[in-house]
Amino acid sequence: MVEAARDIALPAELLRHLRRGVDAVPSGASQRPWQLSMLGGRLVEVVASASSAALTVALGLLREAQEQGETAAWVTTDEALFFPPDAAAGGIDLERLPVVSAPRRQVPRAVDRLARSGAFGLVVVDLLPGPLHAARAPEPWPQPLSTRLLGAAHRHGVAVVFLVGQGGTTGSLVSLRVEATRKRLGPSEFQVEVRSIKDKRRAPGWSAVETCHGPAGLR
Repeated sequence: MVEAARDIALPAELLRHLRRGVDAVPSGASQRPWQLSMLGGRLVEVVASASSAALTVALGLLREAQEQGETAAWVTTDEALFFPPDAAAGGIDLERLPVVSAPRRQVPRAVDRLARSGAFGLVVVDLLPGPLHAARAPEPWPQPLSTRLLGAAHRHGVAVVFLVGQGGTTGSLVSLRVEATRKRLGPSEFQVEVRSIKDKRRAPGWSAVETCHGPAGLR
């Protein structure tokens, strides 16, 4: 009972920003929009398009977190399991990456517990539908848990990054929504672009581009 009351009681500064529908901007933050330091304390959505690079972008954040000494976690549904070889090929230290797999309806509570623990600087939540469920409508994210999750994110400075399909969303408390796409440049070279669709800290429409390498058979 005491724990529940503590989780719902948000800081006064956070409540003021929630009423205005914007995020508190950390002082001294870098101006480069897509980096882990700009995502702390936020709920973020990465939307997967037809030429999606959502997983590539998420792995890049994991690598950045580990390079900075932050602990990161990956949460996935039992429909779309985490594939360790891809992560290892992307420079992720698998021994330092807890992976949680749960039935889709239990994922929100798993994410909530990780964020409230204060032990993680980044939690990636893979809500992309598995190949057998691609046509199924996405299940709504529980709004009460979103409010509590946002409070935990602000309190502990954790970045909670959701990977969602087209039309999927985890609610209005998401302060940054981006689309990640890729374009082939060569046999094993790709241009990955992160383009903002919604951003409560700055005007949407910005983009960040990076060149990545992958197997020649990647489409």
